[in-house]
Amino acid sequence: MKIAKIGSGNPGEEIHISVRGLVEFILRHGDLDNRHQGTPDTAMQEGGRIHRMIQRRMGAEYQAEVPLKYTLFTENYALVVEGRADGIIHQDGRIIIDEIKGTYRELAGMREPGRLHIAQAKCYAFMYGLGQEAEALSVRITYCNITSEELRYFYEDYSMEELTEWFESLIEGYRKWADYVWEWRRTRQKSIVGLKFPYPYREGQKELAANVYKTIYHKKKLFLEAPTGVGKTISTLYPSIQAMGKGMGEKLFYLTAKTITRTVADDTLEILRENGLHLKSILLTAKEKICFMEETECNPEYCPYARGHYDRINDAVFDLLITQENFSREHMEEYARRHMVCPFEMGLDMSLFADAVICDYNYLFDPHVYLKRFFGENSEGNYVFLIDEAHNLLERGREMYSAILWKEAFMELRREIKETVVSEKEERKKKTGVSGQMTLEMTRDMTCMSEMGEESQEEVEVVEEIRSVLLPDVCVDGCNTEDERREVWEERHEEAGDRAVGIAGRRHGGRSVLVRRGYADKLMDRLQKCNRELLALKRECEKYRLVDEIETFAGELMRLQNVLEEYLAEPEEGKLPVRDVLLEFYFEVRHFLTIYDLLDEHYVIYTQLEDRGFFLRLFCVDPSENLKNCMLRGRSTILFSATLLPIQYYKKLLGGEAEDYEVYARSVFSPARRALLIANDVTSKFSRRSEEEYDTIARYLEEIVKNRHGNYMVFCPSYAFLRVIYGKYVENFGGEDRECLIQSESMSEEDREEFLNRFRRPEDGEERILIGFCVLGGIFSEGIDLKNDSLIGAVIVGTGLPQVNSEKEILKGYFDGSEESGFDYAYRYPGMNKVLQAAGRVIRTVEDVGVIALLDQRFLQFAYRRLFPREWEQFEVVTVDTVAKRVERFWDEWL
Repeated sequence: MKIAKIGSGNPGEEIHISVRGLVEFILRHGDLDNRHQGTPDTAMQEGGRIHRMIQRRMGAEYQAEVPLKYTLFTENYALVVEGRADGIIHQDGRIIIDEIKGTYRELAGMREPGRLHIAQAKCYAFMYGLGQEAEALSVRITYCNITSEELRYFYEDYSMEELTEWFESLIEGYRKWADYVWEWRRTRQKSIVGLKFPYPYREGQKELAANVYKTIYHKKKLFLEAPTGVGKTISTLYPSIQAMGKGMGEKLFYLTAKTITRTVADDTLEILRENGLHLKSILLTAKEKICFMEETECNPEYCPYARGHYDRINDAVFDLLITQENFSREHMEEYARRHMVCPFEMGLDMSLFADAVICDYNYLFDPHVYLKRFFGENSEGNYVFLIDEAHNLLERGREMYSAILWKEAFMELRREIKETVVSEKEERKKKTGVSGQMTLEMTRDMTCMSEMGEESQEEVEVVEEIRSVLLPDVCVDGCNTEDERREVWEERHEEAGDRAVGIAGRRHGGRSVLVRRGYADKLMDRLQKCNRELLALKRECEKYRLVDEIETFAGELMRLQNVLEEYLAEPEEGKLPVRDVLLEFYFEVRHFLTIYDLLDEHYVIYTQLEDRGFFLRLFCVDPSENLKNCMLRGRSTILFSATLLPIQYYKKLLGGEAEDYEVYARSVFSPARRALLIANDVTSKFSRRSEEEYDTIARYLEEIVKNRHGNYMVFCPSYAFLRVIYGKYVENFGGEDRECLIQSESMSEEDREEFLNRFRRPEDGEERILIGFCVLGGIFSEGIDLKNDSLIGAVIVGTGLPQVNSEKEILKGYFDGSEESGFDYAYRYPGMNKVLQAAGRVIRTVEDVGVIALLDQRFLQFAYRRLFPREWEQFEVVTVDTVAKRVERFWDEWL
């Protein structure tokens, strides 16, 4: 049903907002408080199931999922408010608008419906009543407990006059925002029309930009291999903005894996603004980095910015909106302090009004962190996604859509809950003088009954009951060793003791909701049942083992999650340390079950036994479907990287389809400005590692660097290998004119910056050789920009093959079974990408000159040479005895 209220004109431009978005934006008030929001995501995920269940139960007079739209025509634009009513009931001449909400709260304790829930229902009542010319309507808020499926109804009756007055007031509250959005769009679009490319086009750059525009026009994906120097940031942003000017994309999302590339995108937009563009942008900063407080505790008791946040946030947003185009971190912090609001939450609100959002991958792809205000369930917006350094998305995608649970975590949490119960009983004992700490010994020695009072006698009876039910039921069948039988027996005895502690704590009233309401008892019971299933899986695992199904364990885990959600939905009256642990564990359980629901042929389930414990993992071997579904939330996606080779490999695993495009951009660099040398007498293969081989590698380094003072980086396959080569070089070739730096395994941000600054700021007149020893695939082999003489050579030791482990072997086996080369997918392709990234640190601009040396004879094999980029067609084969002369000749040509 579409309802239109006609104003003074009928313009073609529309501004859309959802009913929920309108209500939550205009009517929000009060504190920002995450203490009572432990489980919102799951409630939303379960909401669809609850809606369908309730709607099926209703009779024929119940219309489910009724789309409604209200259009207000103003002088300049049409404001469209739209949504979907959960249910509409015509009953005995009465019209009832039903709004269904899933919750984990106990319904008996609810005194009234939520203010925003009523407001949503009233919007739908107004829209529907306007079309039906009704005089009065009722709204019903239906709450359903997600765990028990119990229902509770709240009814409100309104005349059409009351609804009209209320709704018009709501719309009026949004008019200033809509007016500004319309005015800003006109300003933005006008500036795009006259926007010129800010630089002379480099060779192939105009063609690259045209391919981006064409992809957006056709609503496809583009996989773009863009070598360093082609200007991939400006070459993707500029055509995307031009497409926005033609109505093909209302908002850009520039997604990256690293902070440095986000900064480059932000700087590029500033350059376009200097050339006449008017475009509002925001670079989203992680909560931990932008929070004003020492701890990120978003509650009014701890944080003054959370106290009354929603009473002030709209004024803060509007203030920044009308005064700045770049909603930078500095501006965000300034305006958040001025209006006393949370800067992180303010940033999320500002993204609603930004034309370009620069952010991490997880804001689109992560199943929990994604921006629900844009990418809610079944949403498809007019968005363009620009995914920088897209080669990183493969491993990030695997990680985001995989899940792991450690058996030991269940046992440790059970112990912490037990300690909380015992501690609260001890507190009560001190206050009342009542004795009776429950321990497992009570289940083994009942002679203590005579030493206790009447109250403890009851506890002993509880223990007697537990002991009679649980302990004789211990079954050690299927245990292969004496250690396994002992582990089962001890865990069942401990379960009996925990059960006793929990029941006793509940009967005698603990201080916390956790203990007093019996949640501790329930949680210990559920944790033990999950642990028992994991123990059964552990007994079948020697090192690692593929598992066909885990349905029984998943069922127990769901029941544990239900208890966690019930407890976390109730606020504690004071600070309870174990609650934070429970919340963190809940998120792990929730993530595991979210991924469990996604299991299909793209997943492998396996268990693994290590020195530190036993885990169960849901491994997303092929994340293509999950990533593709995320990209369907927008109009078009451009995935680009300097190392997207082989491009069909990335296209297959990053969600590409046959009709999507791939482009290999031409390099703008002259091959003559780079010496590419491949050693044919050395390797990092494990079978060849020896003192002699290490000495040869160290000598290679000296032969390469001795002919010219300057900055070099050496990339080794592991920290252990790195330390050996570093030690060999310093011992044999170190001197006053050689400065050697080494990357450590735990460098702080300050340490990293100081390391890089040695390359960026050589002392005046200093003539020396600086060598940075780094790990291949580490923080210095990708995403750093050392231009001109900041880096004149890179030496790469080895082919970058990942270390053999169970996960890599599972990958290999999976793709072997899919008629692909498992070794390539698991080892060679990821390794070669690390090599290409490290080599790319040398030549950053068209003026740069440098040496790239690949120290591994395997690079001469066809299996590796076929992965070389086009600009690597010319290379020279060297030995440790000939490399110095070749390097000397190269520098003589340029100096």
